[in-house]
Parts: sequence; C-alpha cells; structure tokens
Amino acid sequence: MSGKSLIENGWFMEKNSQWPGQAFSLEVEEILVSKKSLYQDVLVFKSKNHGNVLVLDGVIQATEFDEFTYQEMLVFLALNSHPNPSKVLIIGGGDGGIAREVAKHPKVLSITQCEIDEVVVDVCKEHLKSMACSFDHPKMNLFIGDGFEYMKNHKNEFDIIISDISDPVGPAERLFSVEFYQLVHSALKEDGILSAQGESMFIHMELIKNLMEFCNNLFEKASYASTYVPTYPCGQIGFLLASKNKNTDFENPLTVFTEEEKESMKLRYYDEHLHKNAFVLPRFVKKELEKSKRLHLLSMTNK
Repeated sequence: MSGKSLIENGWFMEKNSQWPGQAFSLEVEEILVSKKSLYQDVLVFKSKNHGNVLVLDGVIQATEFDEFTYQEMLVFLALNSHPNPSKVLIIGGGDGGIAREVAKHPKVLSITQCEIDEVVVDVCKEHLKSMACSFDHPKMNLFIGDGFEYMKNHKNEFDIIISDISDPVGPAERLFSVEFYQLVHSALKEDGILSAQGESMFIHMELIKNLMEFCNNLFEKASYASTYVPTYPCGQIGFLLASKNKNTDFENPLTVFTEEEKESMKLRYYDEHLHKNAFVLPRFVKKELEKSKRLHLLSMTNK
C-alpha cells in the first residue's frame, strides 16, 4: 500500500502488518512528495505538529519533531564505546540524520555512507534539510549502491559500522540476515563495533532474541539498548550493539562530552546518563535476552 493512499480526511494513518491491531496517525497539512523509486514508495508530507515527515512503503522513518532522539542514540552509544572511532561506515540512513551526528564527533575523521535509494537522498535534501545537511560535510563520502557489495570489497577497514535501516521488509529485509552480520564482522577492524537499528521490544521480541543470539555467537560482545521515539510504533526503538573486542563495556562510555561540547555539538537528547540508562531494560526483556545468552553458552559448550 502506498503512503499517499494512507492519507484520508487530512490524516496520515500508519497501518502495517508488522504491528497488527494498532495504528498511528498524524494530521497532514500538505503532501510534498509522493513517488515510486526503483525500490520503494516514497512520501514526504508537512504535518500539523511534527514538521516534515518521511514515509517509506507506508511506514514513518523520521519526523522533524523527534528524529534526534533516534539519531543521537544510534550514533553515540557506539562511538563513545570505542577508544578511537576515526573511520565510520553507515549502511542506509538516506535521510542524512545519522551522518549528521557522526560528523559531530571530534575523533571521527572519515564517514562513508552506502544508501541504495538515491531518490530518498534527493527528496531529503529538498524537504528534510536539517538532516540532509550532512551530505555536504567534508568528512562525508556518499556511495549510492548496495552496502552488501561495498562491504565485500572493504575488509578490516572500519572502526564503527552503523546500520540505519527500515523494518525487515522490502529493500531492508536482507539487512536483518545472517549474511549481513557476517559481512559487517569482516568489514570491521579487530576492535570494531556495530550499532544497528534493533526494532521494538514490545512487538519484535522474537526477532530481537534471534539477532542477539546470532551476534553473541559471531562477536565477542553483544548488548541491547533502548530509547524513546514518540512517532515509532509503541513510542520505543531498540539498538543492537556488538563488538569484536571482548573488553568493550557498552554501558560505561569511554568518551564523556563536557557541557560545552554538548552545546557546541547541538545535542538535544544524548548524554552520558542516558547512555548508561539505555541499557536498563524491563524485566520481560531481560528474561528473554537471558534465554538467548544461555543458548549461546550452551552452543559454545557443545563445540
């Protein structure tokens, strides 16, 4: 179903089989873009209270109202857990928000971004300029193409890989596969860290458990964190973090920004306290993740 067809009587309603039995609505002032790319349906509209909104295949990806809550956490949970995150690869992230935050980090020297859909980049440059401003940053190198193919040709190269992808349907489906995580592992340096969009713990717990079990087997360390994003399903999104270094301590950041740095970086959400608290999870989530960890330990024992 196209995004435009989900607008009725002046309201966009996000109905999707990925979160059955619930929907989320925003009042629409003006449709800015409605088109089909080679990969997906692309919609941008101006909302009543949430600024401009990017929708792909009928699912909200970002709003000007709350995008920073997601972008800052996906970036700085990983970058501040690494001693020297100088070289960063972003998979996806066509709106530019993740690259904008990565570019702020003083230790980052270069950013490579692989986005398969050039239409998303072009649309965001025109209608989501506060995020897409990152594409003009001197640290930035944008590659329009398949992130799988790119990583196959870049082994042991990156300190950080950030996977900023939509839900596991359409062009993003492969980015939740075993092959994807294996390619990430090979493209990271020996102490490299992955930060990936990790879905909602209220809806996709089984998927999260499977991803965590796999990452525990592939990486030396894996952890799950959470944050609030009002316009995402259930108002919550998770982050899957994995490191090739067994000594990585995700819960205690190696880099802590001063108040002056936070202001100059224009951080609106992330700080060291939220970094630590992001790993404090509800009891039902901890129980489920413990099951996946026990399965990992059992598999290690049987090897």
